[in-house]
Amino acid sequence: MNSNYVLPATIVIAGLLIAGAVFLVGQSGTPSAVNNNGEVSTRPYDPTLDHILGNPEAPVKVVEYYDLECPYCKTFHTTMHRIIDYYNENNPGQVAWVPRHFPLASIHPKAPQEAAAAECAAEQGGDAAFWRFIDRLFEVTPGNNGLDLSQLPVIAEEVGLDVAVFTECLESDRYAEKVRDSYSEAIALGAQGTPFTLIMVGSEAVVLPGGQPYDSMRAAIDAVLSSLPQQEATQ
Repeated sequence: MNSNYVLPATIVIAGLLIAGAVFLVGQSGTPSAVNNNGEVSTRPYDPTLDHILGNPEAPVKVVEYYDLECPYCKTFHTTMHRIIDYYNENNPGQVAWVPRHFPLASIHPKAPQEAAAAECAAEQGGDAAFWRFIDRLFEVTPGNNGLDLSQLPVIAEEVGLDVAVFTECLESDRYAEKVRDSYSEAIALGAQGTPFTLIMVGSEAVVLPGGQPYDSMRAAIDAVLSSLPQQEATQ
C-alpha cells in the first residue's frame, strides 16, 4: 500500500483492542491475501457488481462482507449507518459503504436466498432498492436463521417493489452464482466470520474483522482520511 495513505498497523491494532475483537486470519489451511501488516489487495468498488451507499468516487470505501442472518451484522449495520451519516455531515463525499455477500450457509441456510433476494431488489430498483430491502430485512429478522422466507415478498412489497417481478426473479435463482462468487471472494481474503470489513483506498485495504463498535470504526476511518494525499482527500 502506498505510504502516503497507509493505515498504520498500530492504528489497526488499537482499533481491534478497543473492540475487544479476537480474529485469526488464514488459519485452518484457509488461503489468505492478508499480509503481516494487516493489509490486503483485492478488487476495488465495481458498479457493475457492487451496491454503494455514498459517493461512488469517495476515496475511502468501507467494504463489508456480511450475512443477513448474522446477529453481529444486524448490529454492525446500524453502526455503519451512523458512520455514513456522520461523514456525510462532517466530511461529505469522502467515505462510502459497499456491502458484499458472505452468507454462512452452514449455520444460516436461509442466508443465501436472502442475499439473492437483495439482488432481485436491486435488479428492480437499483442501489436505492437494495438498501431499502436489506435495511428492512435486518429490522425484521431475529437473526440466526430466524426469518421465515415467506416474508421476503412481504418485505419487497413494504419497500415499494413489484412483488410479482420480485418473485419471478427470486424463483429463477439467477443471482445464486453471484452470491457464491462473493462468498468465495471473502474466503480467499481469509474471512472466517461476519462481518468482515475492509477499509479500502483503491484496490488496497486494511482488514477490520468482527463487529467493530462505532468509536473503533471512526478511529480507523479518520486515520485513513488523515493520511490521504490532500488532493485525493478533497476531490
